[in-house]
Amino acid sequence: MGEAPEGRTTAAGDGGNGGVGKPEVFQFAAQVLRGRWFSLFATFLIMCGAGATYIFGVYSKEIKSTLGYDQTTLNLMGFFKDLGASIGVHSGFIAEFTPTWFVLLLGASFNFTGYFMIWLAVTGKIAKPKVWQMCAYICIGANSQNFTNTGALVTAVINFPENRGIMLGLLKGFTGLSGAIMTQIYLAVYDNDAKSLILLIGWLPAALSVFFIFTIRRMKVVRQPNELRIFYDFLWVSIALALFLMVITICEKLVAFSRTAYAFSATVTCALLFVPLLIAIREEKTLWDQKKIHVGPPPSITMQDTNAIEIEPKPDPAPVENPGKKTSCFSDIFNKPERGEDYTILQALLSTDMVILFIATFCGLGSSLTATDNMGQIGESLGYPTKTIKTFLSLLSIWNYFGRIFAGFVSEALLTSRKFPRPLMMTGVLCLSALGHLLIAFPVPGSLYVASVIIGFSLGAQLPLIYTIISELFGLKYYSTLFNYGQLASPLGSYVLNVRITGPLYDREALKELARKGITRLPGQELTCMGAHCFRLSFVILAVVTFFGALVSLILVARTREFYRGDIYKKFRENAEEAVDTKVDLPSGNEDKDMEIKGKSN
Repeated sequence: MGEAPEGRTTAAGDGGNGGVGKPEVFQFAAQVLRGRWFSLFATFLIMCGAGATYIFGVYSKEIKSTLGYDQTTLNLMGFFKDLGASIGVHSGFIAEFTPTWFVLLLGASFNFTGYFMIWLAVTGKIAKPKVWQMCAYICIGANSQNFTNTGALVTAVINFPENRGIMLGLLKGFTGLSGAIMTQIYLAVYDNDAKSLILLIGWLPAALSVFFIFTIRRMKVVRQPNELRIFYDFLWVSIALALFLMVITICEKLVAFSRTAYAFSATVTCALLFVPLLIAIREEKTLWDQKKIHVGPPPSITMQDTNAIEIEPKPDPAPVENPGKKTSCFSDIFNKPERGEDYTILQALLSTDMVILFIATFCGLGSSLTATDNMGQIGESLGYPTKTIKTFLSLLSIWNYFGRIFAGFVSEALLTSRKFPRPLMMTGVLCLSALGHLLIAFPVPGSLYVASVIIGFSLGAQLPLIYTIISELFGLKYYSTLFNYGQLASPLGSYVLNVRITGPLYDREALKELARKGITRLPGQELTCMGAHCFRLSFVILAVVTFFGALVSLILVARTREFYRGDIYKKFRENAEEAVDTKVDLPSGNEDKDMEIKGKSN
């Protein structure tokens, strides 16, 4: 107890950082930069750069025309893009054994390398690459988003386990907006040059990850009473950003924008992106003020004039059998715990619930990604001008955001108030997606606008639902790995539905057109089909496959009905309460230098 007075002086002074005499503003700035709310703001910005795969339709036409590809070859590139974006098991394993900053650094290097090589190819700065090389480049670039998800998104979910549905909805929502955000920036900086867009999506996301590389990290979970209100503040900001982007997108279709107008829209977009920083500073200021006046200490802790810190003794925990025995993630494969407990990796992968999720993801995400990758060619085949096609793709990106927000916040609200199971919401989303595919198969004037909204919304809603369901059914212990396993079905679905079905059917219709005109296709000549018939059969198939996925997801609804009727977040609330009972935060806000109360000594 001889060091108690020194510790007490530290708590009232400089926060234990050896900064006695420093102005208070620097101490507060240090708390903000080390706080979890600033870390969350940094995660928002990183996720805004993690959606380059969703604007493939904007620059795919440039690749197709510059390199002389047919639709099947372009769809093969689209498949490798989806493959790279979905194969993230290695990033999960790396995250299990390395710090978060290393994961983010790998992602930044992958992103820049892949897209920079594509930019060099389409601008003719290097010799025309072979098809397999272009597929490798886009696979590497797209694979970077798995490192971003594992490093930033998974870390945020672990830091806020009780609000994981909301957290996933928010973060994936910003990812959904990233296409529209980067489109506004590239229009302002590069003036509608699609080749320069490829360069932008190469350097900007990489720069964001490097800049915040030490900000993103796992922290001790200490729940704040107003946490939900803070998330809703972030929600309103993101909705304002989405609405602004939607209005600007519509205005760009109706009015010819000047370079100055594009610069204004990009400036407003960036300003809205930094509003969450003000919210983060506000919350850290509240915590700073509370700690300075010692507001709200845990009732079991008493501060005495003798500088001793006491804590009421807690009963010893129940004895644990074989305390020295560690459970391997590869043991007890068929001895599965209850739903919601921590599964090992193999227990989760070999469970019936995961198999059902895999099939539903194959059908749902595979079909939606196929529609997204072909949206540019769909608009071209129906006779829409290039500017209007970009409007479709921006609308798809914006409604992708609304789908993610809906899946995160609405599913969480329904689960909390009505015990509405998330798998049932996934069933409804897949049915809605099937309707969007039918609107493309049987188009009417203006139907492509509606289809882009529906497909964007349903694609966005599926991702947070899948990731949240995995975390709820199989626990968070191996979430970095299981999170990435959960999306493995989407590249398989994309390959079968996009490369093996949609691409060849489109090329068959295009060759029929050439044959009717008596024209023979020359080697390296772009293959184009015009008319509603070009994608009709393929999208009828996509609609049927998606509806089958909806029926399969109903099996998971039936299997998990009782689980979702219970209190699935109970253990996380108990863990957070234990953390509050055994921990006192210093005024500096540095979670790494919190005092742990061990009890009164001698």
